[in-house]
Amino acid sequence: MDRLPPQPTTRHLAFAQLFSSTRRGARLARLLTVDRLRSWGAPEGLTERAEAVVAELAANAVLHGHLPGRGFRLTLVLDAPRGRLRLDVTDARGDKWPPLPPANAMPDTSLGTGGRGLALVEALVDHWETLPHPPGGKTVRAELAESPRSTAPRA
Repeated sequence: MDRLPPQPTTRHLAFAQLFSSTRRGARLARLLTVDRLRSWGAPEGLTERAEAVVAELAANAVLHGHLPGRGFRLTLVLDAPRGRLRLDVTDARGDKWPPLPPANAMPDTSLGTGGRGLALVEALVDHWETLPHPPGGKTVRAELAESPRSTAPRA
């Protein structure tokens, strides 16, 4: 038998970085996301959506997940052949989880300064969830596909 065993055909590209829990750290996470996805040859539409999602989740990690002396971690995993991206933002505040937007909720159109970010995330990703990150943190995970999901309302 001179045959080689079958080789896996999937190609996963990964990036992880710890950032300071500051506005500068959140901005750097957004910029590095765009840089990394472009260097991997990710589709521009996927890159643009990921940029907006990382900007929101990193800002939330800084504003709501900050503990003195603790940073937040950004992890990107691109399944290039399938055109799927998983991104995780992990912070130190496992006691403060983001609320899930109710199904079919109307966006808040008041001129307040906050409260619409997770609705934006919900609109841009295929799936997102919050997971515990022992010993005391949490991870907000978002999954995006090259082709955005249907805009049909959730059941």
